[in-house]
Amino acid sequence: MPNTLYYGDNLDILKRYIDDESVDLIYLDPPFNSQATYNVLFKEKDGTDAAAQIEAFDDFWHWDEAAAESYFEVVESGGQVAEAMRAFRILLGDNDMLAYLAMMAPRLIELRRVLKPTGSVYLHCDPTASHYLKVLMDSTFGARQFQNEIVWCYRSGGATKRRFGRKHDVLLFYSKTQEFDFAPQHVPYVMAGIKEDERGPYQMQYGKRVDFNPKGAIMPDWWEISIISSVSKERLGYPTQKPEALLERVISASSDEGDLVLDPFCGCGTTLAVAQRLGRRWIGIDITHLAIGLMRTRLQDAFGDELDYQVVGEPTALSDAEALAAQDPFQFQWWSLGLVGARPTEEKKGADKGIDGRLYFHDDPRGATKQIIFSVKAGHTGSAHVRDLVGTIDRVKAQIGVLISMQEPTSHMRAEAASAGFYESPLGSKHHRIQLLTVEELLEGHGVDYPRAGVDVTFKKAPKAKRTEGEQGKLGV
Repeated sequence: MPNTLYYGDNLDILKRYIDDESVDLIYLDPPFNSQATYNVLFKEKDGTDAAAQIEAFDDFWHWDEAAAESYFEVVESGGQVAEAMRAFRILLGDNDMLAYLAMMAPRLIELRRVLKPTGSVYLHCDPTASHYLKVLMDSTFGARQFQNEIVWCYRSGGATKRRFGRKHDVLLFYSKTQEFDFAPQHVPYVMAGIKEDERGPYQMQYGKRVDFNPKGAIMPDWWEISIISSVSKERLGYPTQKPEALLERVISASSDEGDLVLDPFCGCGTTLAVAQRLGRRWIGIDITHLAIGLMRTRLQDAFGDELDYQVVGEPTALSDAEALAAQDPFQFQWWSLGLVGARPTEEKKGADKGIDGRLYFHDDPRGATKQIIFSVKAGHTGSAHVRDLVGTIDRVKAQIGVLISMQEPTSHMRAEAASAGFYESPLGSKHHRIQLLTVEELLEGHGVDYPRAGVDVTFKKAPKAKRTEGEQGKLGV
């Protein structure tokens, strides 16, 4: 199976596309609640959360008809998971936590199905839901298959005078069977009296030399790995981005080169990037076109054109785009903006202020950031939309405005666009201030005309990846 990014609900993707016992390792970091920034991919410059991204997961943690239907489907299927869900309902009642567990239960069942007998799964969660999820994992995989509760601790984070500072997450490590693959990881020795020479580390005890494993000490079930700092080259601007060192440990311990790694909530794509760097094959699934577009950018920055992968679930023809627009206009908007490398404007639904996306670039030796703003129209368009766009770029002092439409622009629209004049770059090039692009043109590979000799700074660039082998001793604890 080639490396694959899937757009869609991971429950549906797992059922439709992923074969029984085909995956060697699963890592998942599922979103928990809409008040947390659990799966927010980035924040706006004013610090506000990406509301549209949260919206995509909103149904997962509200007890409503859909949650109740998911609950009863699990209960009616019988078995240990059904018994656990009944107990949860007695304990919790019909609330948002039960809705979350009802969403997770069928997904964990599917994840067990696709996992090889020698495979492992790591479920990443915080203490808010870890105790419920451990019971659910016991019910799904079997309590005997529980291997570790790994504590990822870090020094940064919030502080309070009312309780101890909360500075850790939990990774629940389960296997499919007792015949699971595992490669012990090592960390440098920190014991007093440890010395090292050409033969390796040793300690003198009662006048005799005691040799230690030259790889280091066996890694324990608590990992001190720093959260990505604000000045780190690794940081891409996603507040919930996990350190690559964390994923390196998981992937190195529970998979070999050539194995298949699956992340069903792949967010900003750290699992995929690390798996690729470590020589593993991978599958990533996400429910928003926003995430898929961002992951494409990250993979391109890190691995360039040499990376071979496919994307399943995105529109590839005009009819597909029309169907997406009819089904979910906001997903259509995110998808179309992704085709031109633009970043969606994160505003609450209905708060259309004439700007659906932005693309930033540099073409000025003085370092000034320039911007292109986008308006996306899935329905009828006319000259008024072009005039509105002209007014918007003047209001926000943007250099270029782009109208993306499903319909072919009329002659009057093209005349209005031409009348807006040109943006003259300090690099010496000229570009139409108002540009009209159809979805069909985007699918054919057309893009925005802007100064290409400058630097696109819409998204922070991921560092160029270097192949990693046997570097566990460098991760630090």
